[in-house]
Amino acid sequence: MPPPECLGAAHPRLVLYLPHRPNGLAQLIVDPSAQALVAANSNHWRKIVTLLAKIASPIADDWRRFRDEELFRQTALYFEPTLSNSARWHWIGGKDNLQRFENLHHNAQPLPKTPEVSIDAEKQLLLTPYPDYRQLSNTLVSKIRAALGDEGFYDD
Repeated sequence: MPPPECLGAAHPRLVLYLPHRPNGLAQLIVDPSAQALVAANSNHWRKIVTLLAKIASPIADDWRRFRDEELFRQTALYFEPTLSNSARWHWIGGKDNLQRFENLHHNAQPLPKTPEVSIDAEKQLLLTPYPDYRQLSNTLVSKIRAALGDEGFYDD
């Protein structure tokens, strides 16, 4: 049986594509939760789910509750380098990770004064550094949220 390719919502608002799978993925698919993911893995995964929540939460200051209660009902993690047909927005974090998407054609443009983050609004594609606090500071998360807000990400 091949390893699972995703964790989270069947029709996510946002998919974060990652090059590696967490430990305990089979059990997490049965009962997805950020707390269980972090408990079965390292602090590295806590950072990933926290950044996903900070960006995906409809209310910026509510990201902790969103992470703990709604994260995997509204978002998903994908581990294969193919964009999901069921996702509203796609987030690829990291240059090495982006290189795995061999047939991905996009027209992502850097955010003003933030060349490390790009958006292709037509393909609903967000390109950022790898989701780690050292590379995605709170200031950068705020800029990403503003750009996604301008594209209507938080409207529904």
